[in-house]
Amino acid sequence: MSMIQVDIVSATESLYSGEAKCVFAPGVSGELGIYPQHLALLSTLRPGEVRVETESGIESIYVSGGIVEVQPSIVTIFSDTAIRANDLDESKALEAKQRAEEEMANADTDHDITSTQAALAESMAQLQLISKMRGKKR
Repeated sequence: MSMIQVDIVSATESLYSGEAKCVFAPGVSGELGIYPQHLALLSTLRPGEVRVETESGIESIYVSGGIVEVQPSIVTIFSDTAIRANDLDESKALEAKQRAEEEMANADTDHDITSTQAALAESMAQLQLISKMRGKKR
């Protein structure tokens, strides 16, 4: 079976580097499914789960958004924040959600609203992934 090289990089570390059967990423217009020999593509990502399907299973990684660059034999994902799904902290995500909701209620300008909406979207994406991972463990 043909494989594709996948690299997921955050602002502070390389979180994943290896070969995969395929990659699924949260594009701003919908989920992207990327397979070996995919056409070249450059897209922005929204907060959510990147799934890397390997020979040995599925690696789930949360990204806070970012950019995906696809070439026929390599996929590179750049994100300010990338965290392995198993390392997400539910209490921190809940606190961030509550803080964003409070800031949204007190937002005065369009800039305030936009930044709090982004923070709320990130915390909600983390909580959704935590919930999904909890369901898999049962």
